Amino acid sequence: MSLLKLENQVCFPLYAASRQITALYRPLLEELDLTYPQYLVMMVLWEHSVITVKALGELLFLDSGTLTPLLKRLEEKGMVKRTRDEQDERVVNIALTPVGKKMEKSAEKIPAQLACEMDMSEKELKQLRATLHKLLNKVGHI
Repeated sequence: MSLLKLENQVCFPLYAASRQITALYRPLLEELDLTYPQYLVMMVLWEHSVITVKALGELLFLDSGTLTPLLKRLEEKGMVKRTRDEQDERVVNIALTPVGKKMEKSAEKIPAQLACEMDMSEKELKQLRATLHKLLNKVGHI
């Protein structure tokens, strides 16, 4: 068994599956005028309403250099608002606008549509999610 064979790699099926799943999201997100990373930000905001850029980055495993242009585009679309914290101006808060909040209703159908496309049982999806979270917790802080 060669360690350099593609079929023996853990990273390849993760990479390929991620690309394929992101491609499944694309037509669903086009209706909302969102990219997949923007959708991730919006999901966090629909859950939290207001969050700091730092906390958002930690949740999504993204650095501020990646988040800043993404948040700027969402702000230009009128979906979020960035404001400096009153107590510490180094901290930037991200909040939903009424437009961003209203989008939540339209986005609610997306997870079910994607689950249908993946053709996996709820148990299989739950197990896969748990395994991926375990992996992410082990390697995500390197």
